[in-house]
Amino acid sequence: MKEYKIGYTTGVFDMFHIGHLNILKRAKEQCDYLIVGVSTDEVVSSYKHKKPIIPFQERIAIVGELKCVDKVVPQTSMDKMEAWEKYHFNVLFHGSDWKGSDMYNKMVEQLKKVDVDVVFLPHTEGISSTLLSEVLRKINEDDRK
Repeated sequence: MKEYKIGYTTGVFDMFHIGHLNILKRAKEQCDYLIVGVSTDEVVSSYKHKKPIIPFQERIAIVGELKCVDKVVPQTSMDKMEAWEKYHFNVLFHGSDWKGSDMYNKMVEQLKKVDVDVVFLPHTEGISSTLLSEVLRKINEDDRK
């Protein structure tokens, strides 16, 4: 049996790449059942102040097809306690790039009160949706010249 019964993780998963897959596979290795929250366009706009390149319905469909994902749900709020009340997971997985941030320090403390562990998984170096977005933007600029 794996260390955790129900795992939960979230992400935008815009321009899905190997870093996203690595996080999801590592999370699934540590739990029996993995629930993945895909951020809605509205949630992304609220904290990143930009609209995802890939529409929400396509992003959630991509994540839902992965064999390491047992259930995919919309993430309609950044509040992980709200998600815990719905899904009753016993571990939250997240990329290590958020470790130590004020938002996640507070979240770790809140989840500890309901016996939920937070496991930070290694960030895949050299790849990010932001980097891919910049490359795409550059290609589009060059095409207009």
